[in-house]
Amino acid sequence: MHDLLGLDALGQAQAVSKGEVSPRELAEAAIARIEACDGAINAVVHRRFERALEEADKVELDAPFAGVPTLLKDLGWGMAGEPYRAGSRTLDGISAERDGYAVTRLRRAGFTILGRTNTPEFGTAITTEPVAFGPTRNPYDLRYSSGGSSGGSAAAVAAGMVAVATASDGGGSIRIPASMCGLVGLKPSRGRVSSGPSAGEPWAGFSAAGLLCRTVRDSAATLDVVAGAMPGDPYGAPAWRRPLAEEVGADPGRLRIGFLTGHPDGTVPPEADLVTAVTGAAGLLAALGHDVEPGGPPALAEDGFAAHFGTVVAAHVAADLEDIGRWRGRPVELDELETRNRILGAAGRELGAVGYLASRDWIDGFRRRMAAWWNSHDLLLMPSLGVAPFRLGELPADDVSLSRGLTNQAVAFTSPINATGQPAISLPLHRTADGLPVGVQLVAAAGREDLLIRVAAQIEEERPFRHTAMR
Repeated sequence: MHDLLGLDALGQAQAVSKGEVSPRELAEAAIARIEACDGAINAVVHRRFERALEEADKVELDAPFAGVPTLLKDLGWGMAGEPYRAGSRTLDGISAERDGYAVTRLRRAGFTILGRTNTPEFGTAITTEPVAFGPTRNPYDLRYSSGGSSGGSAAAVAAGMVAVATASDGGGSIRIPASMCGLVGLKPSRGRVSSGPSAGEPWAGFSAAGLLCRTVRDSAATLDVVAGAMPGDPYGAPAWRRPLAEEVGADPGRLRIGFLTGHPDGTVPPEADLVTAVTGAAGLLAALGHDVEPGGPPALAEDGFAAHFGTVVAAHVAADLEDIGRWRGRPVELDELETRNRILGAAGRELGAVGYLASRDWIDGFRRRMAAWWNSHDLLLMPSLGVAPFRLGELPADDVSLSRGLTNQAVAFTSPINATGQPAISLPLHRTADGLPVGVQLVAAAGREDLLIRVAAQIEEERPFRHTAMR
């Protein structure tokens, strides 16, 4: 049964369809794996094993992922009647009132949902160490962070508890944990996955829902399941000409690819492992026949991005606190929050509407200046994480600024792509001397997840990914 857990989600679904294993047996194997190894890792903060087994017995066997176990990130991804904590003590005793649209699609596709995964409070950190639940440890080395904010989901997939788990990315929160835990992490285009019915555009559209996987084909097939705008959404992403799963193995053609090993604004000190990871990936892409050259969008070097991005995030944290107060029936006091969110919440509450809209307008212009580069290029190659893998406890609790410190360096290559709404995929192509994963990301023009999947599958075929933490 352990061999079945080593399969990707499509492999597990195929085993069910062939009658090699029942949905209940597959769920029981995943539950046993969680019980055996999560005590050390702390990825799963809510378990619904009994109900999951009952649901596995009733799954429609013709569903595309019939009986495949999964876990939901405990931020977004609401599930009716299940606890919803968002990594925060302010939500003690709160349960979701209804399924999110994407959760409904997962359930219709046949997934068996085993529980919910750890996340930093409100998803505002690059490491998963909430006071409410404690730190999630990296399966490759328990002294290290699994990243954030989807660190619980990433650790669970890397440790072999499930083949895929849900995630979200507001400043790098899919790509950073994917890099830290050696996974494939696809951040979809803005509007690709509905945030409804409870939200329209989280963090002004910076945040996108997706999944963390071990294979490119799972990234494609699972995004096919959850993608699609719903009535009332503020916008949707451009439609693909065919299902994303059909892009796996398709010829990407000869692509024009720029790459960056250092950040153009000069604020991110070069890290040897990041340089090695990106130059290695650039060499691989060139060997595969693509035109690869140094360089990236000039807009990345502009002053002002970090301040405007931070203004938008602070405003939305403050608004979220108001929502929580209404939800639980009493206002949220700042002293209930962790230091990071106390600072963000206070800043957001002091911000006026004019200041917020001025920052959104600046981001609108930045998005257009960034998009112009893709008129002459197909893809941008950069680090997924702007720093080397870091240990638990290394990020100061008050490090919330995007203009200084570890947070700024870590998200320097990811947060601009949240602001532009473009799709990006992190691939596990490098290891440090100590065996810790380091990812690189490819960024495409808005709506072009299809191109990312084609080239990512080409890379994976040429250099298959290793997932040694599952042993």
